[in-house]
Amino acid sequence: MKYLSIFYTQLVCLSHVSLYPSFAQRRKGLVQGLCFIFFGAIFLGLISPLRHIQAQEIYGGSLVLSTTSDPKSFNDIVAQESSTSEVTGYIFEGLTTVSPFDLKVEPHLAESWEVSEDGLEWLFYLRKDVYWNDGEAFTADDVVFTFNQLIYNPDIPNSSADILMVDGERFKVEKVEDHVVKVTLPDRFAPFLRSMGRAILPEHKLIEAVEAGTFNSTWGIDADLEDIVGTGPFMLSEYRPGERIVFKRNPFYWKKNSRGESMPYLDGIITLIVQSQDTQFLKFLDGELDSYGLRGTDFPLLKPLEQKNQFTIYNAGPATSTNFIFFNQNRDANPKTNKPFVDPKKLKWFTDLNFRKAVAHSIDKKKIIEILMNDLGYEQHSAMSPAKGFFHKADVRKYEYNLVKAKSILTEAGYIDRDGDGIIEDRDGRDIKFNLFTNAGATERVQIAGIIRRDLEFLGMKVNFQLLEFNTVVSKLTSNYDWDAILLGLSGGGADPHFGNNVWTSSGQLHMWHPKQKEPATDWEKRVDEIFLLGVQELDENKRKVLYDEFQMIISEQLPLIYTVLNSRIYAVRNKFGNLKPSNHGGAFHNIEEIYIYPEWRIEQ
Repeated sequence: MKYLSIFYTQLVCLSHVSLYPSFAQRRKGLVQGLCFIFFGAIFLGLISPLRHIQAQEIYGGSLVLSTTSDPKSFNDIVAQESSTSEVTGYIFEGLTTVSPFDLKVEPHLAESWEVSEDGLEWLFYLRKDVYWNDGEAFTADDVVFTFNQLIYNPDIPNSSADILMVDGERFKVEKVEDHVVKVTLPDRFAPFLRSMGRAILPEHKLIEAVEAGTFNSTWGIDADLEDIVGTGPFMLSEYRPGERIVFKRNPFYWKKNSRGESMPYLDGIITLIVQSQDTQFLKFLDGELDSYGLRGTDFPLLKPLEQKNQFTIYNAGPATSTNFIFFNQNRDANPKTNKPFVDPKKLKWFTDLNFRKAVAHSIDKKKIIEILMNDLGYEQHSAMSPAKGFFHKADVRKYEYNLVKAKSILTEAGYIDRDGDGIIEDRDGRDIKFNLFTNAGATERVQIAGIIRRDLEFLGMKVNFQLLEFNTVVSKLTSNYDWDAILLGLSGGGADPHFGNNVWTSSGQLHMWHPKQKEPATDWEKRVDEIFLLGVQELDENKRKVLYDEFQMIISEQLPLIYTVLNSRIYAVRNKFGNLKPSNHGGAFHNIEEIYIYPEWRIEQ
């Protein structure tokens, strides 16, 4: 408008040229006026194509990221590990999504919804402009299929089934029209809208596998990538095990910008599979990666290089993910061999609360943060990270680092070195020896395990520390249950405490220390089951907090997971991206469809 105003002013000046008192002045004014008309016309003629060029310049280029593990599958329903969900997150979407800034629920594949007065019946109005990346229309049939034939299918093991039920009763999901779905709840379900962020999968691609009973092995890592169909902004184009995962733009993606232009802007994403965080660090320094999630020890090395190497470091606060050590308390027997999953003598140690308390007192969280994190970390005591905000309980039971106290607890519980060989024995004279596993690619976690191992051996325990490939650790946890102790982490469980239901309830798929219990093995696990049932049906947020505070206190007292430290969520990102909006809950590229590469960076590539 500024330029239009200037041009209009010059036209007015020209119209008054005859008022100049002399011919020379009139001629001068005429020339000036004609010049302004000429250049104004050029400007106004160019302004539209110029904007078009600028719009087109946001398209193109690839984002290069990294991961330390190959995906275990491309099947989002059966996935229980982050190595798979990191991939499927680009491909599949849910009816709703959650703001990465304030965690409020927002429309996604469903553009709106209505709810009955009692809160039990919901109508979801689906977007009519959504297509699967193979060009097929997205409809209510896909939603009904995902819930009724995948999530609620007893022959398909998945974590969502634990979450999307109330007291063991499933939601009733029905098609009303092609783009209208009705969901009827068996009872009140506080995090219902958030739970509708569960990925929807295509009926037309998967119905045959379900009917044939082969769905659990469908879309494995050996699948034809063209068969993996989603509604998300990207689709798989290449997978080389141990090397890279490549995504390309979904040509049918439904989102448009304010000018009505298609998104995403990037041509694709390349995720390099590297062996360790150390390798990730070096590749970022060498310019091979566009982003890197910093460890605390990386900060003093990278911070001075920000300007020279053209990247920016963002500190988003405490991580939502967690790190903990835990022991195998599985009391069940292998149905194939009829032998117990855990050696009975070890099971006796691991189920002894005094044993776990001694371990808790032997974790030097302050030293871990100081040495391994450059003081850019947080001690964790509660089952929920401080990043969870309202539902986090800070004043739970804490176990200060105190090896003298830990030794005293062990001695009183009967764990004493009776033969003088430096290894403590239980009351039956058996040496306290066990294996401790963690995943090899996570350098910082390996170092944390090393510090913990040193102090446990100071107490007289013999710890056989082993590094395993991440998916091997997951298999031990979810399939064969062949392990003693593990140092691992969880990604955080989403915006609502109930989304940790599959970890904390005794029948949960990821109740890691003793999963899939038919009945709670302990009174405290029974109480946690009750809390999660009450919590999901309570709509008053303050009353829900009272319940989840009790849950966090129980976990801190019973120590099924013995927490260590929380990382700071720190990202180093190249200064090549527009629309970058890092957040604690969403990470650096949560709005991946909106992010673009500045033209000058694409020219350099």
